[in-house]
Amino acid sequence: MTKFRHLIWMMISAVGLTLSVTQSHAQQPDVGDQPGLLADDSVELDPEYRKQMVYYRSTEAPGTIIISTAERHLYLIQGNGRALRYGIGVGRDGFQWQGLLNISRKAEWPDWTPPPEMIARQPYLPRFMAGGPGNPLGARAMYLGTTVYRIHGTNRPDTIGTAVSSGCFRLVNADVADLYERVPVGTKVIVRQKPEL
Repeated sequence: MTKFRHLIWMMISAVGLTLSVTQSHAQQPDVGDQPGLLADDSVELDPEYRKQMVYYRSTEAPGTIIISTAERHLYLIQGNGRALRYGIGVGRDGFQWQGLLNISRKAEWPDWTPPPEMIARQPYLPRFMAGGPGNPLGARAMYLGTTVYRIHGTNRPDTIGTAVSSGCFRLVNADVADLYERVPVGTKVIVRQKPEL
């Protein structure tokens, strides 16, 4: 009987520990959003994620943006089978999506107002943050349709090539500034989960 009681107490303790670890894990900051952190511009991207001209077959018109979340690349179609390819960070598991949108607005050093859904998941986030070097949206933002999603810079260049965001697409600040200058409001954006065969 004593062994049985001891076993019961051990199980209760284990369940309590598991619950406390799960709750503390849920409250930990998202590695992708660190308000106030200044970007470390000395971070060297893996060569695969550096901006470069590549061969890319597409029937889309030049100027179209194609985002491949599986590859962690954003392609700006140039025509003649070529595209400018940028390395990106994408949505983490459960926050990846696909669709066809247009750039509805552009902003330099954008302010950040996390949407209510994000605040509910990450209550430690500020309700508003003015644009600037410590802002998680980085140097530029291109807003996608009427959604809460954007193509934007980052103060975490080490997250390029990873899946850590809440559904937005992030580029290093130099790359997002370059892309920003190349595309107007109204640009067609295609988001794909899987590469085309």
